[in-house]
Amino acid sequence: MKKFKIFLILGLFLGVLSLGSCESDYLDTEPTEFISADQITEASKTNPDLQSANISGIYTMMFDPGTGGTDLDHDDFGQKGYDIYMDMLCGDMELAGYNYGWYSGIAKMTTTIDFTTNENYKPWRYYYRIINGCNLVIDGLGGNDVIPELTEAKHYMGQAKAMRAYAYFYLANLFANKYDPATAILPIYTSLEQESQPLSTTSDVYALMKSDLTDAISLLDDFSRSAKNEVDKYVAKGLLAYVALTTEDYTTAISNAKDVIDNGGFPLLPMDELTSDGFNNIAAPGWMWGVDLTLDNGLDLVSWWGQIDLFTYSYAWAGDAKSMDEGLYAKIPATDGRKAQFVDGYGDGNYIPIWKFYDPERSIGGQREVTTDYVYMRIEEMYLILAEAYANDNKDIEAKNILTDLLSERDTDITYVDGLSGTTLKDEIYLQWRIEMWGEGKSYLAMKRNKATITRVGHTQVNGSFSYDDDKLTFMIPQNEIQNNPYID
Repeated sequence: MKKFKIFLILGLFLGVLSLGSCESDYLDTEPTEFISADQITEASKTNPDLQSANISGIYTMMFDPGTGGTDLDHDDFGQKGYDIYMDMLCGDMELAGYNYGWYSGIAKMTTTIDFTTNENYKPWRYYYRIINGCNLVIDGLGGNDVIPELTEAKHYMGQAKAMRAYAYFYLANLFANKYDPATAILPIYTSLEQESQPLSTTSDVYALMKSDLTDAISLLDDFSRSAKNEVDKYVAKGLLAYVALTTEDYTTAISNAKDVIDNGGFPLLPMDELTSDGFNNIAAPGWMWGVDLTLDNGLDLVSWWGQIDLFTYSYAWAGDAKSMDEGLYAKIPATDGRKAQFVDGYGDGNYIPIWKFYDPERSIGGQREVTTDYVYMRIEEMYLILAEAYANDNKDIEAKNILTDLLSERDTDITYVDGLSGTTLKDEIYLQWRIEMWGEGKSYLAMKRNKATITRVGHTQVNGSFSYDDDKLTFMIPQNEIQNNPYID
C-alpha cells in the first residue's frame, strides 16, 4: 500500500464520506494539496468535532455501494455484501439462480482460488479502507498511544479503534484458512504515515484487535450514542467477545458476552415475532448495531435487500433467489419457529427467507428505493458466543443454561438440551449458529472456529463436503496488493 496523505480541504470529508457516493478514495494517494497528520492533530486538540465527519464517513462505508473499489459491481455494497459471500462459502446459503452472474463465482467456489478476481479484491479493499479511515481519526487525535483529554475526542478515538479492530477481524477470517498464531496473514497499518508493510503473524494481528477493543471499551464507557449505527461500549464488548472466542480466550469471551446480556438492555427477539418485523427495522430492541436506512441514503437495487428480498425490486425477485441449504433446513425441528421463516415459494425445493428478511409492505418486487434497515450485530449472537465459550471451557451446565434461554424463544420442545454434553453440546451450539444467523455472515466465522466440515446439499452447482480450511473457502490476497506491495509475493 502507498503512503496516504490528507487533503487540505476539510470539505472533502463532508463531500465524499457523508453523502454516500464514493467515486474515488476519500484517502487520495496523489493529492495536489495536503496537510500533515501533525497539523490535523493540533487542530483536533482544540476542536475534536473536526473528526465527526471522518467517523460518520467510516460508518457510511459500511453500506455505501462501491466501497470495495469497483465501478458499481452489484455485490459491492459494504458489510452486508460480504455477509452474503460468507454464507455462500460456508454452504448455508445457496444461489438458486444463475441468470445475472452476481455471486456465481462465490457459489461455485472458483473465484476464491483465483487471486486476479474482483471477489478477492473487494473485501480486501473495503476493510483496508475502513482501517485507513480509522487511522486518519487516530492520527488526528494524537496517535495510538494517546488518551485524549476532551470527552468528545475520547469518544471519537474509541469508535475509531473499535472499527479498526472490526476490519482486521473480518480480514483475518476471510484471508486466513484458520487461526494459527504463527502464520503470517496480513499487513498491519496503524498510522497513515506508514509505507507498505510485510505480512504480520496471526498472533500480532489479533493482539492489535484485543488492544484496540480494550482501549475502545474504556474510552466509550460514558458514551451515549445518537443512533445504532455508532459503536458504543457494548458493541465493542461484542466484538471483543468474538475476537476472544476465536483465539480460545474463553474467559474474556464469557465476561464480555455476559456483560452485554446482563447490562446492555437488549432483549431476545420473542418467539411470536420470529416472522414479523424482527429483521428489517432498526427499532428492534435486540439489535445492538445496525443502520437506519432512509431515502437520503439513495440505496436501490445495489444493496443487500436488492440481492435477498423477494419483496424488493431485486435479483431474488428476478430469478436469482438466495435459499437455505436443504440439509440445514431438514435439521430445523418442526417445533422450531424459525423453520417458518423459510418457504418453498416456487415449489422447486428452494427454501427462501420470505418470512425472515422482507420489506414490510410485502409487495412482490415492490420496494424500489430501499428504506428497510441493515443489522450488523444483535443480542442473540452474545447468547451463542456465551454458550460456545462455556462449552469449550468445560462448563457444560452453564452452556446448556444459556442455550436454553435462547431456545426457549425459538422452539416449543427443547427437552433434548438436557441430555447434551461434550461434543454433542458443541455440535448443537454450532447448529444453532447456522439456523439463527442464516443470511447474516456469522455462520462462516463459526465454521472456522469449530473446524467444521460442511456438506452442501441440493445446491444448483456444487455439492459435497469441504473442510473449513479448504482453500476454496478462504480468499486469496488480491493481485493488486501483490503488485503494489513489495513485501508480498
